[in-house]
Amino acid sequence: MDLRSELLKSIWYGFTALDLEKSGKVSKSQLKVLSHNLCTVLSIPHDPVALEEHFRDDDDGPVSSQGYMPYLNKYILDKVEEGCFVKEQVDELCWTLTAKKNYKPGKDNKNVLPGKDAFSLWCLFNFLSEDKYPLIMVPDEVEYLLKKMCMAMSVELNCVELEDFISKDTVQQNGFTVWSFLDMMNSGKVTRGMDQEITSMAIEEVYREIVGDVLKEGYLWKKGQLRRNWKERWFTLRPGTLAYYTSEDRKDRQGNIPLDGDCCVEVLPDRDGKRCMFCLKTLSKTYEMSASDTKQRQEWTAAIQTAIRLHTEGKTSLHKDLKLKRREQREQRERGRLAKEEELQRFRALQEEKERKLAELELLKEAQRQAQVLLEQDEMRRRQQHDEMQRALEVQLREAEESRASMQAEMILKEEEAERQRKRIKELEGLQMSLEEALHQEIKARQDEEVFRYAQTGLLSEEEEKMKALMALQDEQEEYIRKTQREKQELRQEMENKTRALEEAQRQLEEVRANRHRVDQDVVAAQRKLRQASTNVKHWNVQMNRLMSPVGPGEKRSSGGSFSRFQIPSQRDPGLRLRQRSEEQDDESKENVDSSGAGLEDMVLLFSSRRENCVTNCVSFVVFVMEKVERLSEYEFIF
Repeated sequence: MDLRSELLKSIWYGFTALDLEKSGKVSKSQLKVLSHNLCTVLSIPHDPVALEEHFRDDDDGPVSSQGYMPYLNKYILDKVEEGCFVKEQVDELCWTLTAKKNYKPGKDNKNVLPGKDAFSLWCLFNFLSEDKYPLIMVPDEVEYLLKKMCMAMSVELNCVELEDFISKDTVQQNGFTVWSFLDMMNSGKVTRGMDQEITSMAIEEVYREIVGDVLKEGYLWKKGQLRRNWKERWFTLRPGTLAYYTSEDRKDRQGNIPLDGDCCVEVLPDRDGKRCMFCLKTLSKTYEMSASDTKQRQEWTAAIQTAIRLHTEGKTSLHKDLKLKRREQREQRERGRLAKEEELQRFRALQEEKERKLAELELLKEAQRQAQVLLEQDEMRRRQQHDEMQRALEVQLREAEESRASMQAEMILKEEEAERQRKRIKELEGLQMSLEEALHQEIKARQDEEVFRYAQTGLLSEEEEKMKALMALQDEQEEYIRKTQREKQELRQEMENKTRALEEAQRQLEEVRANRHRVDQDVVAAQRKLRQASTNVKHWNVQMNRLMSPVGPGEKRSSGGSFSRFQIPSQRDPGLRLRQRSEEQDDESKENVDSSGAGLEDMVLLFSSRRENCVTNCVSFVVFVMEKVERLSEYEFIF
């Protein structure tokens, strides 16, 4: 059932509601208003010129449905684009028109449905009704809809009252109209005194499932893509999409997962404190979800697989497909019933033919009996006549004998005719037995054919399921092989990088070891030179102290002279120590000159110059050695 057929059903109710006189025609002014409202709700640009041209005032009078259909198809339905309008608004417009005229439930009835529930049932009736006008719904579809509603209310359908309602003459002849269906729902026989809220929830659930194409709804725990935390969401599954919301009021949609042939569903083991887990894999992402129990997980996985299958097959509604299948099954049952009726008629014809043959046989037997009686009567009369006329008719004896011979010949012919009739009766009895045997064989063959057909259907379905499982395993194996190859290539690249890094580290280690060996040799040489320099410094200090401390006649000097304060300069600032030592030496030289007198001046100058040269050389050597020691310590720290 396409979109045009669905719209025509609703528009048909609006057109018939405007036919107040039930003449099959509607005034042009009312059709103008109806067309304008249809253009508004269908989001079609309104063309007032075409409307006025088509419905201009002339002498034709009101317009019938056949006269309105050309304008409706050309200027409205041919311009409709699916997805550009809300079909529920079209249904509400047509329901408003038809409900004012036809839907008038009794005010004293306590089980009257609210207007929203009556509108939902009206939409469900239009969806399940036959594509014939006036719109009716066959009893099988009524029973299917009532079973869905009772299942939603968790009650059992009262089949006895439903059969009583179906057995009415109007229902048997014309089927269910929407108003008779709503009267039955308002009577409370189906709901059995259920609470109005429960009934409304059940009608809403069935409406969303059948008209809204909702395959399944409910709460599931979903794992986030970024934070990887679990949150409870309300999921709504339709063919091709899986949307999830914050709550069941469906106001705040958190995401929409498109479903196509590349999607698949897998059951996951329990982990992270979650049980009954499964995942939905798409080409870009993998969504992990958790159900409340194993049954819910199985229902969700089966429903998602059904949605993927419908999208792959290009079908937009599950219940449209189911409705077509139910209609095909009804047509098959009707064809089977007609075939059985034809076969029964043929059997009855054969039975009538048999009875007719038997009647003819009885007539033949009766004629034979009558002939035998007449023959006996003639024989008796002949004998009497022969006794009476024996003496008088001796002359006519020859004629009597000839007559007797002719009578005997006639009797032989009649006996032969009777024998042929008996053979015909036996043949008819044999034919009857063969016909009964052929009928039994045909019934048995039909039963065997039905059994083989069911077995073949089961084998085909099992083969299809195994083929699907095999294709799924093959896809999983190919995905695993590709993943393994990628991991192997990444591992090989990582091993090559680590090998190059290891070789580079070994080379750097060899260089560091070589540098350390050279530094060790430099340190040993520096230590050896430092010890030699220390020995030389001590020697020169002793010599300088001895030379710089002469003892004058009659003068007593302290053991610690002015040169006793000489120290080796620090490695941190050798220039500063050298300047300090030079200043101290100048001061001491002046004091010595003043104290020793003019006779010792030349000797003091000579020793001062030698001491300065020696101290300068020692200080330079010590600075060089200390620099080497610092560089050696830096090398050790780096190593």
